[in-house]
Amino acid sequence: MKRIILSIFLILSTLLASASEPVEILIKAKIEKNNYKSHEANTLDKKTRRNIAIVGGVTGGLYAASMTGLYFAWYADYPQSDFHFFNDNAEWLQMDKMGHAATAYNVGMIGYEAFKAAGLDEKRSIWIGGSLGFAFLTTVEIFDGFSDGWGFSWGDMTANAIGAGLFIGQQFLWHEQRIALKYSFHTTKYAQYRPDLLGKNFIEQTIKDYNGITIWASCNFKSLFLNEKSKFPAWLNIAIGYGADGMTGSFENSAEYHGKPIPHFDRNRRFLLSLDIDLTRIPVHNKFWKYTLKVLSFIKIPMPAIEYSTSGEWTGYWLYF
Repeated sequence: MKRIILSIFLILSTLLASASEPVEILIKAKIEKNNYKSHEANTLDKKTRRNIAIVGGVTGGLYAASMTGLYFAWYADYPQSDFHFFNDNAEWLQMDKMGHAATAYNVGMIGYEAFKAAGLDEKRSIWIGGSLGFAFLTTVEIFDGFSDGWGFSWGDMTANAIGAGLFIGQQFLWHEQRIALKYSFHTTKYAQYRPDLLGKNFIEQTIKDYNGITIWASCNFKSLFLNEKSKFPAWLNIAIGYGADGMTGSFENSAEYHGKPIPHFDRNRRFLLSLDIDLTRIPVHNKFWKYTLKVLSFIKIPMPAIEYSTSGEWTGYWLYF
């Protein structure tokens, strides 16, 4: 699966969140006005329907534009074939599957926020908005199915469903997100050996170098384990991370690249424990900063961390990116 979907997700989430802000302001203003003038209730209903249509139209337009851009930027230059399947479950020590789950989760969260701000009821906002990430990634998977170099992956689809299901399930159960899937990145030494696979520059490496990517389950300690009256900071989380390193190839490492030998690296899984900050729980009243924090909430904040690697080593970090 192509890591370009992560960059598209960033654009999609930013635009959806930005589009939802003025809609929410309009809805709240109308609600206050309707407290005094009951005959304006029908006007509010019309406005609500219009706002929902606007958010739906923006979402549909972004979806169509991103899928069209992805097809011509990536798939159009590769041979096409009949629809087929491909088992890529062993690739990248499952880091790509973690990325699928995190993307489906976060796009679903932004979709929910957009439709909820437009005035759609909670249940439909959860189902429609929360499913956007799954729908988005399913389309990418279908593209893969018709591409000769790849194929439709049930492993990817499972990861997509887990990410979307995590958001939808929590929203129905708690009406909030107590466990969030997040992303962090640091540069590694491996990209220099396979820049075609792992990225030629920093921007490319942030979405292509799985050696430097960590996916986190960031758990809000207070909402999960304490009562509302506790003075424990509501924004402080405990995060469990998964990463991998030593990879210069998807299934196995390459011995050389363009005639140049590549050193031997052991491929290892990495498990991490760290603190985190839940940006959505920081009390801010300014609309711009509120939505900015929501858009950025998929990023794991650098914090001290402890790591265990399948190489048998324990490592501590004063600040882990």
